[in-house]
Amino acid sequence: MNKVILITGASSGFGALTARALADAGHTVYASMRQTEGRGASHVAEAAAYAAEHGVDLRTIELDVLSQESADAAVAAIIAEHGRVDVIVHNAGHMVLGPTEAFTPEEIAHVYDVNVLGTQRVNRAALPHLRGRGQGLLVWNSSSSARGGTPPYLGPYFAAKAAMDSLAVGYAAELARFGIETSIVVPGSFTSGTNHFLHAGHPADKKTADAYEEHYAGLLDQVGRRLAALAPPDADVAEVAEAIVRIVDLPHGRRPFRVHVDPADDGAEVVNAVGDRIRAEFYRRIGMEDLLSPR
Repeated sequence: MNKVILITGASSGFGALTARALADAGHTVYASMRQTEGRGASHVAEAAAYAAEHGVDLRTIELDVLSQESADAAVAAIIAEHGRVDVIVHNAGHMVLGPTEAFTPEEIAHVYDVNVLGTQRVNRAALPHLRGRGQGLLVWNSSSSARGGTPPYLGPYFAAKAAMDSLAVGYAAELARFGIETSIVVPGSFTSGTNHFLHAGHPADKKTADAYEEHYAGLLDQVGRRLAALAPPDADVAEVAEAIVRIVDLPHGRRPFRVHVDPADDGAEVVNAVGDRIRAEFYRRIGMEDLLSPR
């Protein structure tokens, strides 16, 4: 069945690939991004060209996850056009690289603002509609860094992704009785095929960063190279988009709570399996097992 889908941060990387894959699967997809009439205009043109070439319903829409007004306006525009929105894909994110101490509190707050609070703004815009309909799906693009092996110099980003993952887990139980389903997708460290590393932020406190360089010389470059070396040669970032398509196309109530797409296998799947099992057992112990699946 055709679904109306909103994807955040869909100008490139996971977001753009997922938008195209979902459109190819027959859905109406809104690839949201910032500055659609400015810096993002080229991405708007690319999406329009793809839609025309493949005959799919792929659209773009302005949405800055740092602005509640922007999130409200995007969701309202989609509902005005279609009368509904069925699926929200939380994909927008921003990576930073460098010694954690070298980031100012304000810089780390910005990482949380994009990766964590951005999902909250979009939820506050979309959930009243989904709750009113009594059905819907939230897909959260988490990261294996929240539970798996984590190299240094990515601390603020890993912390933010872990916070977003925890928020997704909390929302899952609170939305179940409204008939809203949750699936958490856990990509591993794909070092090519996205712009995460290319567009990563760096700390403003160069003096502190330089102090770390005395003992960790070249570590920043080593992290990227060694993560890339872990991935098998056939690792394809498009696998993340394909996993999301499979989730969306499953019948309501039969979607997996968590799906890992981690060719490098950093261990997150093992740790999450334990955590998710303990969560389920706990809800059964307190007599709230109905919260483990949507109404």
